[in-house]
Amino acid sequence: MAVGLTPEAAAQLRRLRARHGDLMFHQSGGCCDGSSPMCFAAGEFIVSDADAFLGDLHVPAAEGSEAFTVGVWMSREQHLRWAHTELTIDLVPGRGAGFSLEAPDGVRFLVRSRVCRTP
Repeated sequence: MAVGLTPEAAAQLRRLRARHGDLMFHQSGGCCDGSSPMCFAAGEFIVSDADAFLGDLHVPAAEGSEAFTVGVWMSREQHLRWAHTELTIDLVPGRGAGFSLEAPDGVRFLVRSRVCRTP
């Protein structure tokens, strides 16, 4: 499974990192906002054996900031369902109901998926 990032999501991650330090994503696979990628300060969401580490998402440098990575986790159950997809984390207007760090900014992260092979 590959995980990518839109330029808009990368810009938001740069803003969040300036405020909160290192970041992480987790996607639980629950209903409603639980199926959206949630952004936390690194270590604020406790992952377990029930989660799969998808890798480090590279956030490219921009003027005034350096490149960095954001770890991405997903519930193992959700990962089994999405193992044949390519995921892109995007940013859209609107406020989710979760605890994700971008919520106060009036935007939310969203995963877009594309089938890249059959399971």
